[in-house]
Amino acid sequence: MSIFVSASDLVHDIYHGHKQTVLASLWGPGEGEGLKIYQKGHLPTALFCDPAAALAGVPGSDVGRNPLPESHHLQSWFRKWGLTEGGRVVVYDEGRGILAGRAWWILRWAGVDNIQILDGGLRAWEKLDLPVVGGPGNFAASSDATVVEGQMPVATIEDAMNHSRNGGILVDTRERNRFAGRREILDLKAGHIPGAVNVPVRELQNEDHSMRSPEEIRAVFAEVGVTEGTDVIVYSGSGNHSAFALAAMEEAGLTGAAHFLGGWSQWSANPRNPVEHGD
Repeated sequence: MSIFVSASDLVHDIYHGHKQTVLASLWGPGEGEGLKIYQKGHLPTALFCDPAAALAGVPGSDVGRNPLPESHHLQSWFRKWGLTEGGRVVVYDEGRGILAGRAWWILRWAGVDNIQILDGGLRAWEKLDLPVVGGPGNFAASSDATVVEGQMPVATIEDAMNHSRNGGILVDTRERNRFAGRREILDLKAGHIPGAVNVPVRELQNEDHSMRSPEEIRAVFAEVGVTEGTDVIVYSGSGNHSAFALAAMEEAGLTGAAHFLGGWSQWSANPRNPVEHGD
């Protein structure tokens, strides 16, 4: 099964009554803004997923800005969404793919196998003049899916610290200016983890934020020495861009990479951790 589904395929599935749970992973800069965006217009049948509340735990300098959610907390969201064991889930965001990628990775980590990302998100849906609906959305059905955490490889800060020196590849998926240390507005210091290579998420996408082909994705990773997913750790600022990059890697057959969710936010919070600058 492909990780990504097109808007034309998804609308067919929705309007022909195929059973799936559609989650709108939407966020805005302010309390309740994501929900307001959802209520203004979402895909038919979609339920709201609050990325900050559902897909992350309590932030801290020792875990980063978006750590893993606690299992019991995520389980309550499973019930809110009416997730069923083995049932299909499709996640989407406004169009950049980052928050949909976060939802994809967290749910995969929690044991949801049958999950896809809407390629190009709401922007791709609207580009085809497909209908959106407003309001509070549908009621969820009953749920029997159980969170089974640990179903995707996770790397600790200690793993990331030792990875490059032990011959592994550490991939930073932030944009190039943040990687090089020329720009930083979110975290305490600018730069990157020593030894890391840079694969900005934007280079895995077409101009309209749809996914590039698996062959093109493999070529981008091959440029930094990644030809398979094993012995690779991927990170970003706080586990969002890197989650999307891991979805792209799996689509391209580069499976098995571990996710350092704490990312640069956790690394840069400790003044004792070394920092590297430049491309």
